[in-house]
Formats: sequence, C-alpha cells, structure tokens
Amino acid sequence: MPRMDDQQLAGLTARARLLAVPGRRRILGLAGAPGAGKSTLAARLVDRLDGRAVLVPMDGFHLARGELDRLGRAGRKGAPDTFDAAGYTALLARLRAPEPGTVVYAPAFDRALDEPVAGSVPVAPDVPLVVTEGNYLLHDEGPWAAVLPLLDEAWYLDLDDRRRVPRLVRRHVRFGKEPAEAERWVRESDESNARLVARGRDRAHLVVRMG
Repeated sequence: MPRMDDQQLAGLTARARLLAVPGRRRILGLAGAPGAGKSTLAARLVDRLDGRAVLVPMDGFHLARGELDRLGRAGRKGAPDTFDAAGYTALLARLRAPEPGTVVYAPAFDRALDEPVAGSVPVAPDVPLVVTEGNYLLHDEGPWAAVLPLLDEAWYLDLDDRRRVPRLVRRHVRFGKEPAEAERWVRESDESNARLVARGRDRAHLVVRMG
C-alpha cells in the first residue's frame, strides 16, 4: 500500500469504528483509481476492527474471462461494462438488510487466476460493518448510479499519478504480465478507467490523500 503514517491510519480506523455499531448494518465504500491502495487499506481497516467488519470487494463482480471474450471486451477488462454492476448493487441492497440467522456469501476476485470466485466471502448477519472497495463506487452512469445511495460513507483514495502508475505496472508484472505488456495495459486500459473514476471524486464523503 502507498505509505500511510500511523496517525492517519488510526484516524481512518476510528472513523470506520463509528460505523461499526452492533445491532445495525452499515456499509463503507472505498473508491479510487486503479493502484490507489483501496484493497490494502480496506483489509487493514477490517483487521483493526476486530471482527466487527468484513470485506466485500467489487472486483468479485468482474465478468468471467469466457464471457468477456464472447462480448469482445477482454481487451478492456476493468472498464465499467466488464462488471456485473446490477449484481453488485443487488448484493449491497441485500447486505444492508441482513436476515437473522442467514449468512450471505459474496464473490471475491482471485488475482492469480484472474477470475472471480463465487461464494468466497461469508457475511454473517450480526457483523455490523461491511467494507467494500472498487473503482466505480462513485460512478454515476447506468446501474453504477445505484451504488452510492447504498453506502453510509464513501471515501475516495487519492494517490499522485507519479507513484500510482509505476505501482500499478509492478502489480501487473507480479501477477504474470511481461513488463512491456504491463506498461501498455496501464497506458491503454487502466489510465482510461482512472480518468473515469476521478470524475466521482467530488461525490465522496471523504478524500483520503494516500502517501
């Protein structure tokens, strides 16, 4: 994750803890451009909340590789129309109103497989806070516009492009792309998505300056 001092992390944890009140389900969303540090910060918050929060990533709603190939969208993986946005919003709506005794299972995304994996994240009904993270939580077009009203708070993670882009290239290399391919993918795909994500910055309840 981009460097974050202990004081900043403690402040964000305290703010998240105010949402994690037993007896009522709340949802905290972390948005930001690819490589901004969303998944790592979300995991750290959940870890620090000692069982009162669970992480449900938006990336679990990536369309499978075979479906992206069928639709001709595999070369744009990560764009808004390469996710099941309606499925994601339906899950968030279900998570907002937990049924006693019913565990809800959410999908996750396996970076090694580069595929979503169904039924990976159990969300018990008595967990007060769901933390969700992803690029398009603040996007206001199509089915994505239904996401923000389902969040009690939405934070936008802002990392300088001079740090974010090289970090993103390194991540693609770590998960199997050759360096030249990783740089091309970031330039042609990820950065196009990043510009779209940045349009939602002003809709966030909090802007978190990373690094």
